[in-house]
Amino acid sequence: MQNGYYSATGAMVTQFNRLDVITNNLANVNTNAFKRDDVVIGDFKRIFQETQEDMPIKNNTKEAAKYLNASIDRVPQVSEQYIEFKQGGLKATGNSLDFALKREDAFFMVETPNGIRLTQEGSFVINDQGTLVTKKGYPVLPSTYFENRQHIQVPINNTFTVDKAGNMYSLDFEEGFEDGEIPAGRFFIAQSDDIKSLTKEGGNLYQFKDINDINDLQNADVVAQGYLESSNINPVREMTGLIEAHRMVEMYQKVMTSHMNDLNNDAINKLAQTRA
Repeated sequence: MQNGYYSATGAMVTQFNRLDVITNNLANVNTNAFKRDDVVIGDFKRIFQETQEDMPIKNNTKEAAKYLNASIDRVPQVSEQYIEFKQGGLKATGNSLDFALKREDAFFMVETPNGIRLTQEGSFVINDQGTLVTKKGYPVLPSTYFENRQHIQVPINNTFTVDKAGNMYSLDFEEGFEDGEIPAGRFFIAQSDDIKSLTKEGGNLYQFKDINDINDLQNADVVAQGYLESSNINPVREMTGLIEAHRMVEMYQKVMTSHMNDLNNDAINKLAQTRA
């Protein structure tokens, strides 16, 4: 077995995985509140050393074999993929149903067919039943949801305002309230105790491990009505990474070609000329 060929193959696969992440970032450069993904590349030996204590069977590999496989153990691997929650820029829309969160660790909470999820995309609408929902029809949850299981209801013909803490008001000057403001509840502004544990589910939704790790962020200057958060993708950075990954793939391909063609041919020709 040619260790160099194996190492080059493993490195190429790692760059393919990196390309998948980069292209997905570029595809979502215009997606509201999208957070970029990135990967950490390490070698197999380091990853194995970090996890071998959790393995049920002790490592009984002989020292000689460890030395022989030293080059194989250094094959690059994607050791971790993570989400970069750095906040994107805010853009004014003038739409009273658009909301941006001014903290990278703050999320709206929505109810989906698969359960409760978090999102930072605040482009909402009011459906035919007067419920505030996402563009995909998922109800946006208020701070009182876990007490009464009720969604946010807004009269369709009323003006809807939200202050910086997420308190909602429905404006109807015919109701006799001061300044026409009718309290309509407050957004559940979710904050995770461990933001790194959140995982993407698609559709700009995040899944959390335990509801007990989610807190309601109260009385904070966090909500901006009439704004949307842009993605935190830097196209120049991603294109640079894309070009770099492509060149790495080409380099590893040349190494593999050299092993399969040049080195193998030399070995075969020299063995053929060897006399007993």
